[in-house]
Amino acid sequence: MDDPRDRRDPAPEYRVYRARPRFLDRLSGREDTVRRDVTPASRPGADGRPRRPGEAPPRRGIRLPRRGRRLSAGRIVWRLLVAAALWVALSAFLFLVSATIHGGGVDAAANSVLGGGGFPPFGATNVLVLGSDQRPKDSQEPGATTSGPSRADSIVLMRFGGGKAARLSIPRDTVVDIPGSGRQKINAAYAIGGAAKMTETVEQYLGIEVNHVVEVSFSNFPGLIDAMGGVVYRGGCVVSRINGGFKNGGYTLRLKAGKTTIDGKQALALARTRKNECNPRESDLTRASRQQKILAAMKSRVLSPAGFIRLPWISWKAPSALVTDMSGPTLMGFAAATFLGGSPPTHILRPSGAENLPDGGSGLVVSEASRRRAVTRFLAG
Repeated sequence: MDDPRDRRDPAPEYRVYRARPRFLDRLSGREDTVRRDVTPASRPGADGRPRRPGEAPPRRGIRLPRRGRRLSAGRIVWRLLVAAALWVALSAFLFLVSATIHGGGVDAAANSVLGGGGFPPFGATNVLVLGSDQRPKDSQEPGATTSGPSRADSIVLMRFGGGKAARLSIPRDTVVDIPGSGRQKINAAYAIGGAAKMTETVEQYLGIEVNHVVEVSFSNFPGLIDAMGGVVYRGGCVVSRINGGFKNGGYTLRLKAGKTTIDGKQALALARTRKNECNPRESDLTRASRQQKILAAMKSRVLSPAGFIRLPWISWKAPSALVTDMSGPTLMGFAAATFLGGSPPTHILRPSGAENLPDGGSGLVVSEASRRRAVTRFLAG
């Protein structure tokens, strides 16, 4: 007779499931594997012995030993690099969007005289950076322009890209021949014909082709400095009263000698300071040198760890502080070229004397030999 045990139902089929690794376990390099159900023959009984046929399987699964790679130093570094790359990509995207929204503003006359040069950062590009001396309508600052055409407050020629890095500052009181307007101070060219006339004047005076122009917006410049969390300025004591000082609705700047962290309003006031009550003997050359220190401090801030953390905010604010003919990609390429090009010293055209002008005023004269040396050094980069 057949043994009834031979007619028993076949053992049910069991499948093996593995628990999905938790998110934190993945980051730490550990993966916990849990067998929820196993075949009857392989699952032990409650006392650890092999399970006999017909014996009920244990209720709970068994957690197997952890396996997987530990979080090594190399994996930490790799993940940090990926995070940094994504942070930079986000900043670049915000820069391009901001440049598209806030870009433009240079008139057609300026566009007609600009162009050429390489595409930064791969080719050398000459960019004329200008600041205007126009002030708010309620300004009480002596000699300030509050309406109509304004003069250039600062004039800096920059050359970056293609392995070149150079900066040349032209004192605003330098006497030159302005095309179509005779012999005047170079800052008058901006009042006569804006960026276009200033470009023609600089090209004629120095014999250097200007490829692009950047005009600094005084109204938005403080926001850029604040987005950086301020900048560290090192210099002598400064006390100046911009737009007549606080008493006249303007701004009073007071900086002690040495190292100071300044915010956006202080940086703008420092760049615009003409008369320093701490040192009345300062000249326009001192002012130009101070402006270059601010630019250097801004660059150092962006390259610092704190600046890297703030990079998306800086990238968003930067285009709004500038008026330029450059498109977003070109402007971003030039910004990259300035950082990759290091920190070249800013050379200032040194005057050799003074010259009286037909309007009764006087300006600074730079000798031909000194000008040629400055141009050769600038083009060599």
